Amino acid sequence: MPTESSSANARKTPRRQWPFFAVMGTLGGSYVVLVALLLMGDTFFTSRGHIEDALLKPEIQAAIRLTLLSCTMSAVLSLWVATPLGYLLSRFRFRGRWLVDILVDIPVVLPPLVLGLSLLILFHLRIGEWRLEDWMREQVGWQITYSVPAVILAQFSVACAFAVRTMRVTFDQISPRAEQVARTLGCSRGQAFLQVALPQAGRGMTTAFTLAWARSLGEFGPILVFAGATRFRTEVLSTSVFLELSVGNLESAVAVSLLMVLMAGIVLVILRLLGSEVGA
Repeated sequence: MPTESSSANARKTPRRQWPFFAVMGTLGGSYVVLVALLLMGDTFFTSRGHIEDALLKPEIQAAIRLTLLSCTMSAVLSLWVATPLGYLLSRFRFRGRWLVDILVDIPVVLPPLVLGLSLLILFHLRIGEWRLEDWMREQVGWQITYSVPAVILAQFSVACAFAVRTMRVTFDQISPRAEQVARTLGCSRGQAFLQVALPQAGRGMTTAFTLAWARSLGEFGPILVFAGATRFRTEVLSTSVFLELSVGNLESAVAVSLLMVLMAGIVLVILRLLGSEVGA
């Protein structure tokens, strides 16, 4: 049984620990304060009138529509690729797996402008008599560079890496035992994946889609280099900020920035809700 002396020490312990919490809270909280100050600065700089004026501009409205379309397409493509790739990286040990791991992470660590330049070079690289851009135009009828497909591809090239990591963690947390049992009962590997593993990964797929969508929203460098920033053609919200700044419309640029913050905040709330439900 605890004695009176031990109870007194327990009451004194929190007081003795205050320097620890003070130091940790100060160091960690400095970044939180910085982000809060940044958002406060943007909010106080602009006004409701500036936001309404910016949102009434036809070019900004077109950028909003293209942003919603391109982010959704990029997230869908990311999920289609990330689900099988994350499953393979989670379940199997194969030759060259480490190389696949590295290649998946490269778009995350590359400078954005380098990634956009690499995409541009890829589609203008001549292989034999054709360039990939010319082949796509002649055989498929698609103009890739400096068009809407370039916006989607630039977003996808980065967002997919985050989706792959999410799906890999998702399948790591799902026990393979149920799939093994299904295979002993006559299911093929594909049937076990589609009927057993995939339904269990539903929440992780939603998280991967949401994360890929949010990452696509913030993409700028690859879009600027590979797709350009042409009004009513390849302009998305991230490039709208750049275009408004380039002509001196600081109020409009801040208004668009706040709109992106709001959209990103909604996505983060969805991710937190998904995370809390998983924890429950």
